[in-house]
Amino acid sequence: MSDSPAVILVNPQLGENIGTAARAMANFGISDLRIVQPRDGWPSKRARAASAKGVKIVDEAKVFADLPSAISDLNHLYATTARPRDMIKTVFSPEQAASDMHVRQNSGQKVGILFGRERWGLSNDEIALADEIIMAPVDPKCASINIAQAVLLVCYEWFKPKAASLGQETGELPAAVETGLRMPGTEPASKQQLLGMYEHLESELDDAGFFKSKEIRPKMVVNLRNLFARAEMTEQEVRTFRGVIASLTRQHLRRKYGK
Repeated sequence: MSDSPAVILVNPQLGENIGTAARAMANFGISDLRIVQPRDGWPSKRARAASAKGVKIVDEAKVFADLPSAISDLNHLYATTARPRDMIKTVFSPEQAASDMHVRQNSGQKVGILFGRERWGLSNDEIALADEIIMAPVDPKCASINIAQAVLLVCYEWFKPKAASLGQETGELPAAVETGLRMPGTEPASKQQLLGMYEHLESELDDAGFFKSKEIRPKMVVNLRNLFARAEMTEQEVRTFRGVIASLTRQHLRRKYGK
């Protein structure tokens, strides 16, 4: 995507982490990968092998000898860190940073995100080149995040307002476009259909002697109807359940009368 932020990995140590970071970028529509002084050189077979559908991002990654060269064309820069730094900078959560990125990109700015080394992250000198800091809300007892996980976290927040669907489509079903109860191939049952099911069930329960007395029947009927109302049944589920009732009734009659 031409408007995606640049993901800048500073002195990454393992090709596998570069590859999985590229995979995370691909998940969320970000393609501009920049690598500063990869420890084990470049290109990397391990990075390609770990990148899955992000292999194109790995193949097109730009490699730089130093950080200033990698960020020279950017207008705004964010640095990720898990540790507090003794410097005056605005701290964003990933969600806040993503929102700020969109505002800046919509005004024509190019933005980038710095991610540090596996073992100790970014130096203060490197963070000093950034305009803001991104810190994730993590358990302080285990605050260090793997590079690929950190990339995924920030890229997810950036892509979220742009996403047109949840997950992917299949040959049988389109991708979900919103959260909530899905009812592929059917609709919520109407009150008429539910009432028919209730009366069917209650009639068979009467015949089976389920209600021990006339006095307790009304309360038990209300409880049963409330139970099914909470289930938010579909038309198909109502038909299926009425089939279950009918099947149990036939079986009971066969046992009782040998029919």
